[in-house]
Amino acid sequence: MLKNPETKYRPFIAPVDLPDRQWPSRRLTVAPRWLSTDLRDGNQALANPMGVERKQRFYDMLVAIGFKEIEIAFPSASQTEFDFVRRLIEGDRIPDDVTIQVLTQSRTDLIARTFESLDGAHHAIVHLYNATAPLFRRVVFGMERDEIVDLAVTGVTAMLEESLKRPETAWTFEYSPETFCFTEPDFALDICERVLDVWQPTPERPAILNLPATVEVAMPNVYADQIEWFCRHISRRDAVVISVHPHNDRGTGVAAAEQALLAGADRVEGCLFGNGERTGNVDLVTTALNFYTQGIDPGLSFPAMRQVVEAVEHCNGIPVHPRHPYAGELVHTAFSGSHQDAIRKGFVAQEQRNEGIWEMPYLPIDPVDIGETYEAVIRVNSQSGKGGVAWVIEQDRGLKLPKRMQSDFSAQVQKLADHIGRELDAADIWQCFENGYLPRPTDRFVLVDYEETGPAGQRLFVGRIAVDGGLCSLSGRGNGLVSRVVAALEEAGGPLVDVADYQEHAIGHGVSAQAAAYVECRTTDGRTVFGAGIDPDVATASVRALLSAANNMG
Repeated sequence: MLKNPETKYRPFIAPVDLPDRQWPSRRLTVAPRWLSTDLRDGNQALANPMGVERKQRFYDMLVAIGFKEIEIAFPSASQTEFDFVRRLIEGDRIPDDVTIQVLTQSRTDLIARTFESLDGAHHAIVHLYNATAPLFRRVVFGMERDEIVDLAVTGVTAMLEESLKRPETAWTFEYSPETFCFTEPDFALDICERVLDVWQPTPERPAILNLPATVEVAMPNVYADQIEWFCRHISRRDAVVISVHPHNDRGTGVAAAEQALLAGADRVEGCLFGNGERTGNVDLVTTALNFYTQGIDPGLSFPAMRQVVEAVEHCNGIPVHPRHPYAGELVHTAFSGSHQDAIRKGFVAQEQRNEGIWEMPYLPIDPVDIGETYEAVIRVNSQSGKGGVAWVIEQDRGLKLPKRMQSDFSAQVQKLADHIGRELDAADIWQCFENGYLPRPTDRFVLVDYEETGPAGQRLFVGRIAVDGGLCSLSGRGNGLVSRVVAALEEAGGPLVDVADYQEHAIGHGVSAQAAAYVECRTTDGRTVFGAGIDPDVATASVRALLSAANNMG
């Protein structure tokens, strides 16, 4: 890289001066019209473009998601593209509320071929483009301004003539001054006015003017100024739909789209997960769900995000990044201990509030809304803390560990994670809990047999425990049972047990419910040890927990 990049690169100078800009103080309150161009712009960006099967699967998914405008092909570019348009029309695969769109260059033979592909469509959008920026006029076309205008006017006139041959179709026309974002504003305005002079749109049958950021050359606020300036100056504003088509060369495609909407745009063209040439088009999933998290219905639905990801990966042959907003495998996941603790407390607070408003640390969207589960919200590795470990075992096994036991268990889990050097799954964590807190047949103190007698509410626990191979009988109920177990251990030569804390809770509901009991004990040399017991009967669970703690005293 150059130490002085100014010797090679020029800064983009904002092409409009808009000191009274209004867009920064506006709010987005409704979603725009969406157009998916996955099957056209997205498809042309693939190393291996989609065949009919993949295009059909993608199209069907877009319809299911709720897109009402879908750019399906560039029919004059290849026979495959032409045939796909015919397949949808002749197969009656276009719902009444969905409008297909196709793209064409400004050449009369290509325009004729494009309209031929649309024979029999009930309604369709034909989208014509030509580049207008000085760089393209000079380097690519070798044309002056008036020649570029003539090229556009010739093309849109041919579109109008072809449409009149097919009055059975409800036509909508779209024009893009491609490279709008680095075209002189007055020229972009002039060429669009000349296009409208040909089409003569009305409020009842508006035309679409698409103003693309074909290559991002400036910050998104500059693009928004350009859009607001254009919306102020274009005539027939009530007969024009202003559409934007941001690319992502500077990584700000979503921001550019949102700010363009604030500036007056009505419609956004893009692709699912931002596929497209170079760095891609604006990401429609992210943009739509940004609306959703602000309480605005985006008009698109993703109730099974994982299925959408899998379908797009299959059709595009490109993986969706695990950190992709809303859709990546890891975007709802916290590994950090402090993040995990905040999320766990957030779920507790959410349950206590018992209201519909979603307020959750680190999670702007409820994963359940897009078909994800809470299982992946907190995952455990060596960076995780007690809150994360407690969350996993509660979600996996229903155990609600006491706070001090959480700290003790977290230390054991972290030691295991450091040792094996990978993320721990729920099975790893459960095995760690079993080894650390639950009774084992090989322990020094083992519950051998027991029974419960007496009426409900006054049931008496009667059992035997093995201590170093010898048997010891004990009985009791409630708190008295805990003290009797402690006494029995001492009489049998076991350790002196000082119970500092005892907690219990039910796991599940109904006849299949179990009880979990936890004890925290102090040893004579000042150490703290923990034990746990699980059993259908709470008294038995408490005995198991005490015996486990005694075994952990060493």
